[in-house]
Amino acid sequence: MGGDLADVRLWAGELDRLHGRFVHRFNREEPRQSALAYMRGLIAPLTRKNGWTLAEEAGHAGPDRIHRLLNRIEWDADEVLDDVRDYVVEQLGERDAVLIVDDTGFLKKGIRSAGVQRQYSGTAGRTENSQIGVFLAYATDRGRTLIDRRLYLPTSWTDDRERCRRAGIDDSVVFETKVAMAKAMVRRAIAEKIPFGWVTADAAYGFSKGWRFELEQADVFHVMATTRHDTVVTRWALDHPVHDLFPSLPRQKWKRRSCGQGAHGQRIYDWARVEVRPWHRPDRRHWVIARRSVSRPEEISYYIAYCPADTTLDDLIRIAGSRWAVEECFQTAKQECGLDDYQVRRYPGWHRHMTLAMAAHACLTVLRARQLDADKAETDPPSSSTSASPR
Repeated sequence: MGGDLADVRLWAGELDRLHGRFVHRFNREEPRQSALAYMRGLIAPLTRKNGWTLAEEAGHAGPDRIHRLLNRIEWDADEVLDDVRDYVVEQLGERDAVLIVDDTGFLKKGIRSAGVQRQYSGTAGRTENSQIGVFLAYATDRGRTLIDRRLYLPTSWTDDRERCRRAGIDDSVVFETKVAMAKAMVRRAIAEKIPFGWVTADAAYGFSKGWRFELEQADVFHVMATTRHDTVVTRWALDHPVHDLFPSLPRQKWKRRSCGQGAHGQRIYDWARVEVRPWHRPDRRHWVIARRSVSRPEEISYYIAYCPADTTLDDLIRIAGSRWAVEECFQTAKQECGLDDYQVRRYPGWHRHMTLAMAAHACLTVLRARQLDADKAETDPPSSSTSASPR
């Protein structure tokens, strides 16, 4: 947001307003103030954001109040998250928003942190001792931020109930796959009537035929990455491999398009789509989409889409490309809001920290959206009162 006094006052004031939305979730004044101090510390330009540095930033003599907030004082992180989600929808909500599911790793030492084990971490790009969190992002043209989170518990944990109890994991918490967690978060967004138009996810989630079918049954439009080994129903076969749909496709069916801005400029690929699942309702379509590398045409990725009949290939490319917004959320939330800077080991403490870090990230996202709106208003010429047609 910038480092001058005006910026500091801006985000501090907005953080106060966001905090005011969930301050009633705390029964006493100490946790109310500690939660605000914690979020201020997470946004502050500190090299490290642990109990000691956050306490020092808040003017506390030591980290005890921070530790009590995360580990001992009773408050419901899911209720606070509901308030943060309402804030995001109020400030950024759009009917064409995209819900994006992904997970990220948090490298940890030792064996006591809830859910920790040696497992593949996409963050590290290798197998490491880590915790894995599954997240739901909310992306619109004005901004993107995280609105739900769950800590993945491997069977090495859920099969050992005594170990779970020591980490604050209730006996009612059983093993769930990451896909099951993703389903639950999207179901919750639907139940809460969060405005959105699409769901997308990478192949680790999109490969699930069961989840795609559940979304279709709920008439939720989606563009899900999948693997080349996935199969679909076509006029020729019930289990037609997706990779077998494209080799004979005429060259003019491939369109060179950008799927959005990346770290190194526009992400440009060759795209094509083939309709599948014939004999379906006339106002809906199923597509398999191929994304082919321009420089290495042997590298092809695949997506499966369920959408309105008039959806264009460009629309589907835009939704497929929006998945990268969750990576941006992880990067900015870790760099600017201390998402991965925590020392809690217990299961409730993990969700509490994540909730407050996500609140801080939502606050900054909303402020940036307002700044973009202001910049756009300055550059766009004022519209004539006679140019707009009534709806």
